[in-house]
Amino acid sequence: MPLPSMRLVRLVVALLWCALLCADASVHDYTGEWFAGVGNAFVLHGGSEGVYASAAAGAFIRFEKVAFRRTQESAAEAEQDGNRTATVTAVIFEAGDRDAVGGTDVSSGRALCCRPDMAKMGTCTEGALVYRAPNGTGGWPKVLAASFLPGVLEAAFPDETVTVARTGMYTLLFVHCDASLAGGAGQVSAEGKTIWKNNRGYLPGRMAPLVPFYGLMSLAFAALAAYWFAQYARFWREVVPLQSYATLVIALGMVESATWYFDLAEFNESGVRPRGATFWAATAGAARGAVSRVLVLLVAMGHGVVRPTLSGLSSRVAGLGAAFFAAAEALEVGENVGTVSDHSPSSAKRMFLVLPVAALNTVFVYWIFSSMSKTLNKLKAKRMTVKLEMYRKFTNALIIAVAVSLGWITFEIHFKSTDGYSERWRAAWVIPAVWQLISFSLLCAICHLWAPSHSSTRYAYSDEEEGEDVDRDLEDTRPLIRPGPLSYVDTWAISVSHDATTVILRTDSGVYAKAGDGDKRV
Repeated sequence: MPLPSMRLVRLVVALLWCALLCADASVHDYTGEWFAGVGNAFVLHGGSEGVYASAAAGAFIRFEKVAFRRTQESAAEAEQDGNRTATVTAVIFEAGDRDAVGGTDVSSGRALCCRPDMAKMGTCTEGALVYRAPNGTGGWPKVLAASFLPGVLEAAFPDETVTVARTGMYTLLFVHCDASLAGGAGQVSAEGKTIWKNNRGYLPGRMAPLVPFYGLMSLAFAALAAYWFAQYARFWREVVPLQSYATLVIALGMVESATWYFDLAEFNESGVRPRGATFWAATAGAARGAVSRVLVLLVAMGHGVVRPTLSGLSSRVAGLGAAFFAAAEALEVGENVGTVSDHSPSSAKRMFLVLPVAALNTVFVYWIFSSMSKTLNKLKAKRMTVKLEMYRKFTNALIIAVAVSLGWITFEIHFKSTDGYSERWRAAWVIPAVWQLISFSLLCAICHLWAPSHSSTRYAYSDEEEGEDVDRDLEDTRPLIRPGPLSYVDTWAISVSHDATTVILRTDSGVYAKAGDGDKRV
């Protein structure tokens, strides 16, 4: 290929790579966002993050080209009111100091903007943000202001860096109380960004512990994969389809853990969240969740033990797996892709995404346990004691996993419902981590019970009777050599070799040779 063509190809690849990984290259970008009515004020949420601070490494919140633009109609309305100045206020406060922002309105309770009855008490200035003045020059909350001057359409904040010296959950709000800016979504547009950094990097504090966690999960999956693939390579002639399916789950788990690790590590180092990596991590997680649930269902239905192959697999199983993947993909992408804040999405939005996943999980659990009951009954009826014991072990592991999951769901609901201000943000990473551990533990149980071995195929086809070992069962399942009906007395004939060293006995049951070295069935 000519040199100019090679350069063109490299340029196109670089542009595609940047388009995939460099989208939304900021920590908190406000371009295209609008104020919304909250109580008696108009608020734009600027971000909420847990910030780790220390004296050795500085943590900060930096404003970069943050500005707001109003329309000509809004400016004209302000002029009609006497060319008064409209002000947008930025307030940064720690969760423990939240009572320092806002005041008590006699008519409507808690209020961000000062009303006439509040101004009469002398606690605030009418039409301005209500906040308690910080003690000293380094106190909190931090307040910045930008004003729309008469006839000017833009109000810009200075490029300023606010140093954070205390670890906590910090929130940034942009607030205005001016009626001239409240005439609809098209009145005030935002632009610019703020960059948040703690002493551990750019990663929001709630996400920071997940970096070492996913690093350890990657090593755990690598260890499981090394064991599994060693068994797989050693007994590859004996592998059944169920074990190949388990290999797919392990591979997806490795991809998911590694992708999450590199996604969060890159975000922590650069302050730029790679949306492409986040999307693929979320997709791998959704795929792993769907495939692992289908794997557990296949085991519960008896595939690989009672049913040697996956032939005749119901389309309902595949449809349920596909539906779970779609619902989990929407939830994972909605909660993670482009997320650069510890501020949770609205409860209504999250509920809309969580409900389908919860409903499909319920269907999976019901189907798995009903199939498990049928399989156990079938094994008892056929008196397959060894297989029955293995399924009982798996049933115990499954019951423990479901019980722990139900308990953890209860804890998660309590944790989130009692932490409305995210004050326990340093422990929040444990919630997704435990879900990963539950799934990984159940996968390890399946890999332990159904690991490839020298008799995987024969064991899958065996039909064990009580009081007989597996080897005898395998012998009984082989096709009979003798054709024709069974009889109580065999017909037989004897022939002797010329040198009288070999005697051959022919019967309906087979051919035997008597030689100097003993009996031998021919």
